Amino acid sequence: MMPNTDQGNPGSGHDDAGRLPTPDKRLLASWQRSEEYGVSAEAVDPTWAGPAGADSLFFQCGQEVLTGLYSTLANEPLSLMLTDANGLLLNRFSGDTSLLRALDKAHLAPGFAFSERDAGTNGMGLALADRIPTLVRAEEHYSASLRTYTCAAVPVFDPVTGLLEGSVNITTWSRSSPQLLLALAESAAGNTSALMLSRSQGRKGKTGPKGGVFRIQRGKLEPAAGTVRKISSAWTNAVDQASGALAAGRVVAAVGEQGAGRATLLAQALRHVQPGSRIISAAVPAPADVDAWLSLWAPELAKPATAVIVENVDLLPAWAAQELHSQAIRAVRSLPLSQGGSTPALAWGVTAARHDDIPQPLAGMIDTVIPVPALRERGEDVLHLASYAARQTRLREINFTGAAEKALMAHNWPENIDELFSVIHAAAVQTETIDVSHLPAYLLGGRNRHLSRIEVVERDEIVRCLSTPGVTVSGAAAELGISRATIYRRMARLGIAIPK
Repeated sequence: MMPNTDQGNPGSGHDDAGRLPTPDKRLLASWQRSEEYGVSAEAVDPTWAGPAGADSLFFQCGQEVLTGLYSTLANEPLSLMLTDANGLLLNRFSGDTSLLRALDKAHLAPGFAFSERDAGTNGMGLALADRIPTLVRAEEHYSASLRTYTCAAVPVFDPVTGLLEGSVNITTWSRSSPQLLLALAESAAGNTSALMLSRSQGRKGKTGPKGGVFRIQRGKLEPAAGTVRKISSAWTNAVDQASGALAAGRVVAAVGEQGAGRATLLAQALRHVQPGSRIISAAVPAPADVDAWLSLWAPELAKPATAVIVENVDLLPAWAAQELHSQAIRAVRSLPLSQGGSTPALAWGVTAARHDDIPQPLAGMIDTVIPVPALRERGEDVLHLASYAARQTRLREINFTGAAEKALMAHNWPENIDELFSVIHAAAVQTETIDVSHLPAYLLGGRNRHLSRIEVVERDEIVRCLSTPGVTVSGAAAELGISRATIYRRMARLGIAIPK
């Protein structure tokens, strides 16, 4: 079952002649997925998951924002809602009793899940699936029982980690004007994200993904930092597994934490299996750039001796996953078989945080899943990678003092290799021999708890003094104007340990 061609297009309105335009590819793809999920086209029967916890930063900030918004819209026929990343309704605000009764009958109430898989095409489900602001008008809902409403929903991402936290949803009657509905939801989502950032203990916001960038390597070094030869058995074993699967013509997913080297692992495996191939390594772009990003694939996939790595495929909007899957299938069918005659010449690998998060139908292509261990699980790799990063920065060998090596080994590297390379690059541009004084203060102060801004300043000053060559704890205390006992207490409170 698919939407009629005289139905509206999410967010597009009427054309100049007053006609309703045909539905766009996002809506059509969502209807197709709804049908494949087995969602009823007559009545929604969403999953009851029970009351959700109220302890997340997203819920607390979203609740505060919607409470303030509700106070200005209490007399309007609107319902304001938060959902988590899986479409579970977390709360609901509305002063319209007739609307509330109707929403209850459709199960649009806290504790029910309204993901696309649970309820078919709807505002919040489609916003979460495609990760962009979405307006679904009455007739565009997959289930007839939701066509009484028009829904606007905007996804909310954690401003520090970049992870999808949930959505802000505003629902009204279908007869109401939707022109300002999406703008209102976008404002509420933006305010929620801003409030989350302000309460994130001073951590910096995460830069969003960059769109439209393909890195193409032609038969030489693999993308990223994959030329370290002295490496742990955990890494080499994972590369060997990936190489074997790719050589057998399987599609491989490298899963694990971002920055752990997932794309590098796949590239090393591909270079081992197909030494002369072109490797396209493409990261999923920001949602607004997905159309342009997809347009780059068709001409590249048609070229022979091509291998593909799609990075962070779990962040790809659902409709785009379907389109990329279709392009891949067409490319595989058009390319000649490999020399053995049994497998196509096109080799594929993807990266994701978890296999379960990869959208269909791309998930169905994957034959082999390779877990990529985080850097903290590969302690023996830290110094090898640090030496490599320093050499890449200065194009010559850079030395490390024993104290610096101990500091690097003691850190747990929550942002993995990306964090290590950033730290080493900043240090290597300063000196020929990296010491603790060239490393950021947080490496020596620990990250066992979030520090206030005043505590961060205090920690950095203590570390600066203690990192000066030849300075003792007593000397640092004298420079700071505090007693020796006081500096020891503050070092213990702030988790400062200066390696010797």
